[in-house]
Amino acid sequence: MSERILIISPSWIGDCVMTQPLYKRLHELSPGCTIDVFAPKWSMAVFEQMPEVDEVLENPFGHGALDLKKRWQVGRALGRRGYDRVIVLPGSLKSAIIALATGIKRRTGYVGESRYFLLNDIRKLDKTALPLMVDRYTALAHPSQAEFNGRSDHPRFQIDPENQQAALAKHGLSADRPVTAFCPGAEYGPAKRWPARHFAALAKQHAAQGRQIWLFGSQKDFETAEEINTLSDGLCTNLCGKTSLSEAIDLLACAETVVCNDSGLMHLAAALGRNLVAVYGSSSPDHTPPLSETAEIVSLNLDCSPCFKRECPLGHTDCLNKLMPETVEEAAKRLADRKTDGVIGIEKAV
Repeated sequence: MSERILIISPSWIGDCVMTQPLYKRLHELSPGCTIDVFAPKWSMAVFEQMPEVDEVLENPFGHGALDLKKRWQVGRALGRRGYDRVIVLPGSLKSAIIALATGIKRRTGYVGESRYFLLNDIRKLDKTALPLMVDRYTALAHPSQAEFNGRSDHPRFQIDPENQQAALAKHGLSADRPVTAFCPGAEYGPAKRWPARHFAALAKQHAAQGRQIWLFGSQKDFETAEEINTLSDGLCTNLCGKTSLSEAIDLLACAETVVCNDSGLMHLAAALGRNLVAVYGSSSPDHTPPLSETAEIVSLNLDCSPCFKRECPLGHTDCLNKLMPETVEEAAKRLADRKTDGVIGIEKAV
């Protein structure tokens, strides 16, 4: 009888993308297994792109909501679905409480917030041995970290052509000309956001090459996208806050080139195999880089970065303000040339 596995997923979109190699590894180690993912509503579309996942179940709890009684009730309901094991990916106590409530015999996860009595297949994370988040997830597929070979596959999404055409039609778009996608937001804070004026300058260059410029993000990014569109003389199509996540994924897949801050959309673009230029300011790619063979990372690598702050503690954000559009465009051209020459791999540009 095939094994039934429940995954309690992380909340951030980028982290959700990085869980896919875990599911592939589970299928390799437990052929014929069934994998269901318990995920927040806003991230469910990510898992719908993964052929390794059988069913996506809605996690009704928002950020910070404790509600222990309801968590226990939800966990008991999950337990009645007959799973053989549950893997808890968030490090929170709250997620482990749900796992305990399921009554599933094997409950796997890292120690996290002192979860020794809630999980019975508990691992102590060696961050030095596993610096990449994707590897930390994939390692949980194995009986122990020592049995993990230290290598994860890259996430790869499957796009439904009919859904993609429906998204294009709904938003009045056409892929008849090459598309460059910009993702100017970053939920973490302004110290991860490349300036609007730089995006606008790059938009003018790409438009002069006959390309369409589509701007992606949430409603929170709408005003920034409007600023980019204004500064570029109206050359862009602002889709921020206008698409569902599922539609954004389908439309991003139309782009030849994507320019992103370090954000969830960056990880989506990487999983879609787009030519991706990832702009880093206050953060570092050492932990959660874009997992793609067609990505370039651009960073000035200043002495003050990465600081991992939401806002620049020095007040100047030089790590992004001084990162010129020409540097990003050079990276995009290198990607195009490498694709033409058949050369692949993640590169870092200074």
